[in-house]
Amino acid sequence: MDRTALAAAIDHTVLGPETTPGDVERVVGEAAEYGMNACVPPCYLDVARATGPDVTLATVVGFPHGQHAPETKRDEAVRAWEAGADELDVVLNVGRLRAGEDDAVADELAEVVAGVPVPVKVIIEAPLLDDDEKHRACECAVAADADFVKTATGFADGGATVADVELMSDFLPVKASGGIGSYEEANAMFEAGAERIGASSGVAIVEGFDAATE
Repeated sequence: MDRTALAAAIDHTVLGPETTPGDVERVVGEAAEYGMNACVPPCYLDVARATGPDVTLATVVGFPHGQHAPETKRDEAVRAWEAGADELDVVLNVGRLRAGEDDAVADELAEVVAGVPVPVKVIIEAPLLDDDEKHRACECAVAADADFVKTATGFADGGATVADVELMSDFLPVKASGGIGSYEEANAMFEAGAERIGASSGVAIVEGFDAATE
């Protein structure tokens, strides 16, 4: 993977509860400079689009706990797409999955996927799940016709692991997210099968690649 391909596989992210418009402008500016995508809160899509008109913008739906009503998630997805999002990362309802309500989980995700003409990534929050639940979560994403599965929101204890990426990549392309702070960590995820990285440390990852290939 060369530098251009690496950068294009990174969603440079700012999603914390204290995120300001200035934070979004900084992250999107860095994404534009380094050739990365950006992932920002839905309330700042206008700021992000104005800052980086050519940057691929992702935003989140049902974030961070996935417990919004299904119709609310669908409406949020549609509004985000209309506001300029190129991709959506939607949080699966872990509680319903734990309760064995897999059909309800898949149906909710399918409503989001059907509501927008852009790629949808399903965040399964792997740190909260055992392997059987991870399998079932990925099966729900497949049934919903999602484009990716994503390891984590970054708000649960724990983040992306090689084992989770390997497991999830049997189902759909994987976005590894949560606790990835260096090029070495990102590269381990790519080697495990990830096709996208979500990280607030996008600049450090690209600059780490530069240092490793000098």
